[in-house]
Amino acid sequence: MSPRVVIAEDLYLLRDGLVHLLQAHDFEVVAAVESGPELLRALLDLRPDVAVVDVRLPPTFTDEGLQAALTARRAVPGLPVLVLSQHVEQLYARELLADGSGAIGYLLKDRVFNAEQFVDAVRRVAAGGTAMDPEVIAKLLASTARHEPLGALTPREREVLELMAEGRSNAAISQRLFLSESAVGKHTAGIFTKLDLAPSDDDNRRVLAVLTYLNAARG
Repeated sequence: MSPRVVIAEDLYLLRDGLVHLLQAHDFEVVAAVESGPELLRALLDLRPDVAVVDVRLPPTFTDEGLQAALTARRAVPGLPVLVLSQHVEQLYARELLADGSGAIGYLLKDRVFNAEQFVDAVRRVAAGGTAMDPEVIAKLLASTARHEPLGALTPREREVLELMAEGRSNAAISQRLFLSESAVGKHTAGIFTKLDLAPSDDDNRRVLAVLTYLNAARG
C-alpha cells in the first residue's frame, strides 16, 4: 500500500511540484493545502502516514505550519512530520522532538539537492525514524554542550550521534568518518551506554539516542 501524505506549502508551484514528485515515487497525496487551519484539519481528519509541512503558512506567515503539526501530534501521538522550510525555528523544532516518539524530520529547502535525498527522508520519517539537516542539528545543539548526559560523550561519539540524527546507517557513518563499521558499532554502543538506553531493538535505541541528544537543547 502506498504511504499516504499530506502536504502543506503556500507557494503553488512548489506545492504542485511536491505533489507530482511524491506521486511519481508511489506516495498517495491525500491532501495538499496552503494554510495552517487547512493543515490541522487535514492531519486530524485524514491521519496520514506522513506530513510534509512548511513552517510559515497563511494567515500570518509566522509559525502556523509548526503549530498545526504540534497540535496534531498532541492529538495523534507519533504522527510523522517532515518539516521543509527555509528557516530553523529552534523553539518549535525542539518541541516537536520533545515527546520522544520519533517520526520527525527537518530539512532546509535550499539544502535539498535531489529528489532521492528528499524522498528518502520522507520514507524514513514515515517509518518512524528521523531525518535532520546538519545545519538544523548544529543550531539545535549549539547550547547542549553543558548538559548531561551529553557531556559524557567523546567528540567522536558526538560526531557519530550527529550523523545518526541525519538518519545515516552505520555503514554510511563509517564512510563519512573514515572508520571501520566495527569501530562505528563500538562508538554506537558507547553512546547507548552513556545515554542510559537499556538493551532493546537497535533501531529503537538509535531513535531514542537521537531524541535524547536533541531534547537536551531544551534545557
